[in-house]
Amino acid sequence: MTEFHGWDMPLYYTSIIEEHMAVRQAAGLFDVSHMGQVVVKGPDAVRTLNRLLVSDIVQVGIGRACYTLMLNDAGGILDDLIVFRLGAEDYLVIVNCSTRESDVAWMNEHLVGSTTITDISEGRGILAVQGPLACRLLEQILDARVTSLGRFDIAPIRTMSPEACIARTGYTGGDGFELFLPNTHLLRVWDAILTAAGSRGVKPVGLGARDTLRVEAGLRLNGTDMDAATSPIEVGLEWTVAWNKPDFIGRQPLLKQKQQGVGRKFVGFELAQGPVPRQGYELTVDPAAGGAGGRRVGTVTSGTFSQMLNRPIGMGYVEPACAKPGTELTMTVRSQRHTAKVVKLPFWKAEAPAPVLSKSTAATLEKLS
Repeated sequence: MTEFHGWDMPLYYTSIIEEHMAVRQAAGLFDVSHMGQVVVKGPDAVRTLNRLLVSDIVQVGIGRACYTLMLNDAGGILDDLIVFRLGAEDYLVIVNCSTRESDVAWMNEHLVGSTTITDISEGRGILAVQGPLACRLLEQILDARVTSLGRFDIAPIRTMSPEACIARTGYTGGDGFELFLPNTHLLRVWDAILTAAGSRGVKPVGLGARDTLRVEAGLRLNGTDMDAATSPIEVGLEWTVAWNKPDFIGRQPLLKQKQQGVGRKFVGFELAQGPVPRQGYELTVDPAAGGAGGRRVGTVTSGTFSQMLNRPIGMGYVEPACAKPGTELTMTVRSQRHTAKVVKLPFWKAEAPAPVLSKSTAATLEKLS
């Protein structure tokens, strides 16, 4: 166990490597109840969210979700989050636990018209089931056709309670589902999933493998790869920004940055051999290009040893001229120099094609029988 933003969290149950491979080859069960759950309701809920977030929430249909960012007035990232539209005027927003209180305060400070913002995290939890066997396992547990859910769909689990929902988003680079449940159902469902898993290689997964999996998938972590001094353009998340919206908090500074360019860019890189990249390690160009010791061009923010690629991988920021895939960098660790090469993210992709995006405006789970 380890402390994590005020929570006691499992770092691992068996080992980080075992849990990582379970998710890639079978399925992993995560308790992510530390994530914040915030309900935004009212006739002006969509106006409030469109002011707070960079994406166009008007385009999110009922039963659908959107990955997006919330910025400060300077265009820096306060949090990355997922917005689920549960009804015509009813949204569920999932926020990071480290920024939960500040997120809710910021949202209330900038609400528009007739909107209510309520933190419902207490008394609720989230279980995530990720991996190629996740769909089959959940169909067995829920006795419902989980395959009917498209990528980024959310639907009620009517056999449990009005507050129970299942979504298909994921944070590992492969197929994955999240169960949003009242605490009264949480332990029962956790036990049921592990019992149904039997000998199929499914394991509970802790924070350690959660981090190695997300790095392998090239996914950014708020507070590590981005923060309030980072813009969506710098971190490579400009695709979340709806420039067609007339206004949102942070739009003008962001637009100026888009027009003038940025001084750093977020990249992925890999090493043929050597140590695991760690946060804070320097990235330099070859000494021949920059003199003795090389010229510093960037810094590592995340890294791991990829079990799927069998090599060290990392992410971080470099000067724009060094961000092109194929560019050679040098990572120095305890005076030892190691060659790294910039690569296109993600490092690893699931072999199975992603589920087709749902066209429905209200996803439902059909009974198997």
